[in-house]
Amino acid sequence: MNRQRSSGGPVAEAAAAPYVTIVLPCYNEQDHIVHELERITAAMDASDYSYEVLVIDDKSTDDSVVLLRSVMCRFPRMRLISFRRNGGSGTARRIGTQDARGTIVVWTDADMTYPNERIPEFVHHLVANPEVDQVVGARTTEQGTHKWARVPAKWFIRMLAQRLTGMKIPDLNSGLRAFRRDVSLPYLRLLPPGFSCVTTITMAFLANQHPVDYIPIGYAKRSGTSKFHPFRDARRYILQVLRMVMYFDPIRVLMPIALWIMGLGFVKLVVDLVRYNLRVTTSTLLAILVGFQIVVLALIGDLIVRSRSEN
Repeated sequence: MNRQRSSGGPVAEAAAAPYVTIVLPCYNEQDHIVHELERITAAMDASDYSYEVLVIDDKSTDDSVVLLRSVMCRFPRMRLISFRRNGGSGTARRIGTQDARGTIVVWTDADMTYPNERIPEFVHHLVANPEVDQVVGARTTEQGTHKWARVPAKWFIRMLAQRLTGMKIPDLNSGLRAFRRDVSLPYLRLLPPGFSCVTTITMAFLANQHPVDYIPIGYAKRSGTSKFHPFRDARRYILQVLRMVMYFDPIRVLMPIALWIMGLGFVKLVVDLVRYNLRVTTSTLLAILVGFQIVVLALIGDLIVRSRSEN
């Protein structure tokens, strides 16, 4: 991804590495990006943590990047990366995390939906609990656009993720979270370019036994136009959940399917033997064979995962 970097000036360059990096993707947020920066910097200035705000302009088509450059003197702890082409929210967060200088990385949005004034609280939670690697803002309400589609889709995806991981997940795809940068680095390559990157980082931590805590937060109606597409993005979320579990624990996905198919096949085998005078139908043999093949695939996948982990 081609991008251009701008710094907050020589003072920011000479300063020691901050403890916190706040990654703030920006795409056509000219009407409220400055207000969001004011809210974030006011909260962090009142805290005891050194920080930087890393704004990623994702090739905005409005005047966002021009506005950001014009206000850099007001925010000396801000750094700006400008993409030469649109890469998506996941790409912005991945590159921002890679370029982060802080020990703790915070992801949030620039659309006024998340209570960014509470970012120091998330950082403090990680500082006070060294055994926790990520803390996620669990939204108590849904104020986004397309609410009729968001609520059932997110509930289904969350239930699927809980079932596959065996863990309770109050909010799977919250955009406000803080995590330890060094822990996240091996999983950044797995981040997709779109909105499901937040789902991916949650699933990656959970699947690899990295403790994740949740803090209840409010969620406001966004400013500007939503980039969320209810059907396309919901499909991507579901596929990403399955992809992540398959990547780390394929047996958890494939083995139940295989056992159900084989179980139905053996039940039908008994019925066939009784009903057709010890003869077996083709569909029965096919069900048993398909189930057996899925079992083999699950075992091969698990072997690949274990070999990759060892390497």
